[in-house]
Amino acid sequence: MSGPEAVRPRMLRAGDGPVSTWSVPNLISFARIVLVPVFVVVLLAGAHDVAGRWIAAALFVVAIATDAVDGHLARSRNLITDLGKILDPIADKALTGAALVVLSVLGELPWWVTLVVLVREIGITVWRFVVLARGRVVPASKGGKTKTVLQSVAIGLALAPLPALLGSWMDVVNTVVMAAAFVVTVVTGIQYLIDDRRLNRA
Repeated sequence: MSGPEAVRPRMLRAGDGPVSTWSVPNLISFARIVLVPVFVVVLLAGAHDVAGRWIAAALFVVAIATDAVDGHLARSRNLITDLGKILDPIADKALTGAALVVLSVLGELPWWVTLVVLVREIGITVWRFVVLARGRVVPASKGGKTKTVLQSVAIGLALAPLPALLGSWMDVVNTVVMAAAFVVTVVTGIQYLIDDRRLNRA
């Protein structure tokens, strides 16, 4: 291929040529960041309303789903960019962090749980950026992926008014899943640092 088409940055097209800064995966990540304040407003406004809680839960699920979409597009179409490496974790942490903070504001989640999770998430994210600046990429571990899934499920359950629909036993389910997400979040954060120290020694 020759001419302008050969050097035009790719937004969605697969290939090996230059990738547009505003490729589709990056646009999806940016949209997820923009959705965070909308989600917060909807959750606060409908905190004690069944319909409002369902809408907030739906927004959260949609935003989480787009994370899988942009990641798949970036990897399968070779659309990975430095901006994407920054936007994607920021979008994820902003969404889950905002959800946890609002749940604590509403008195539905202990503040110490939210603070520990935020310290872990922000700390590990900053550390990964520092390592990336040194030329080494820290991929998500299996534990890290499990953590993400558990957090998403735990927050989704906490947002949805399932106790009003299915009964108070759902409160127990929510507590157990949130506790599991909390433990895995802390353990994987510590494991990242242990593995990094071992690698540096090696």
